[in-house]
Amino acid sequence: MKLSRLKHNKRATHNFTISTLLIFLLFYTPLSAIAEDENSIDTLRSMGKAFAQIAEKNSPAVVSIKAQKIITRDYPSMHDWPFGEQFDPFEDDLFDFFFRRQRPRQRSPQQRKYRQQAQGSGFIVTPDGYILTNNHVVGDADEVTIKLVDGREFTAKNIKTDPESDVAVVKIDESDLPFLELADSDALEVGEWVLAIGNPFGLSHTVTAGIVSAKGRSGIGLTAYEDFIQTDAAINPGNSGGPLVNLDGKVVGINTAIVGQGGNIGIGFAIPINMAKAIYDQLIGTGTVVRGFLGISMTELTPELAQAFDLKDTKGVAIAEVLEDSAAEKAGLKHNDIIVELQGQTVESANDLRNRIAMLKPGAKVELVVLRDGKRKTFTAELGERPTKPLLAAQPETLEQLGFSVQNLTDDLAERLGYEGQSGVVVTQVEPGSLAELAGISSGTLIIEVNREPVENTDEFNEAMEKAAGQGTVLLLIKDKRYTRFVVLTLPEK
Repeated sequence: MKLSRLKHNKRATHNFTISTLLIFLLFYTPLSAIAEDENSIDTLRSMGKAFAQIAEKNSPAVVSIKAQKIITRDYPSMHDWPFGEQFDPFEDDLFDFFFRRQRPRQRSPQQRKYRQQAQGSGFIVTPDGYILTNNHVVGDADEVTIKLVDGREFTAKNIKTDPESDVAVVKIDESDLPFLELADSDALEVGEWVLAIGNPFGLSHTVTAGIVSAKGRSGIGLTAYEDFIQTDAAINPGNSGGPLVNLDGKVVGINTAIVGQGGNIGIGFAIPINMAKAIYDQLIGTGTVVRGFLGISMTELTPELAQAFDLKDTKGVAIAEVLEDSAAEKAGLKHNDIIVELQGQTVESANDLRNRIAMLKPGAKVELVVLRDGKRKTFTAELGERPTKPLLAAQPETLEQLGFSVQNLTDDLAERLGYEGQSGVVVTQVEPGSLAELAGISSGTLIIEVNREPVENTDEFNEAMEKAAGQGTVLLLIKDKRYTRFVVLTLPEK
């Protein structure tokens, strides 16, 4: 009897335990899931509030910029038109032309002027009205208007620009203005959250969020000195010159450009604020920017080139040429030296070395570590001043007169411009109104052949152009995003 009762009690206890566990699982699991969802929502809510606070704090120091330029354009005179008189549908007397008067119209002028307007962004960096923006926003303008978030408008009185970095500074006459603090962009890390603030398409004080996708982007072909921060924060036309800020609300970059035609596709570029600060200091100090100059022609240390030099590492640059009477020559650097360190820091690439030298002022002494015949040697060079125009050794005279410059087609550049698997040189800059521009050559154009001979790099291209200099014309095979075609350029007479 006791045994039977004991078994019954054990069975009852077992059933109770299972029931309790089922009830616990039934109620606890949904509550746990709900709690996790609420935590996720709270995290997102906190992030949203952080973005809102940054936008609220920083927007008053972000400005809208309108830049106007007077353009003079040639028009054919009346006798140049095949049907007689030139008809302009935008003339003020259009109504009279049809309905009122029947009198001879005046001859059309051969030149007409009209206003061209660009719109961009900027941000105030001092309470007395200094503003950072892009050179391509204000550089060629005849009049620049600054509009604050409260609606006040000012005409910029002082405009200083540096086209080679695309940085510009403008000044307005006002005091006690809100301004933005500048961060240390060297400390910025890939993956950090950033916000872009500006006026895309004229939509005032738009805020977009994203992350830092990459640092040190170069070879884009936008400026002479490139060290861009890449971000997926939406940047569109009109954002140019606006700030890219971190979660502390401090500026890490100047929004400058996007990849793609007309709108954002998740790849935007910003000038690091440390580079912009160095240029800003010179522009407001002297009005011009001077850069250090080492005086070498250098080549990227590719795996193939490293193997040829019996090197295991591809970090550094190979000296292809030392310019006569340059800082490099005076310091004792030679052709075939491999520069691996500058001021105790590793040289990552040719662009890295070029940018770091350019950030220093003429007269600065720098310590360079090179590999010569496999041995490390240390040299000290006193930098010269970078010439305002490219030297003949680096840029043939014919190329300068034609009005464009080129660079090697790197893998990164080929991917960005859609030239994968192809060879040639890429046009980086085109002088407005030059023979090259008139022929339809633009930044990003790929030059495949010169006088029906393929060119693989800038050395081959420069050599081919020099050979063509005495022939009067040169035949180029070029490719852009639309099609491949031939272009004939008339070379300047010597």
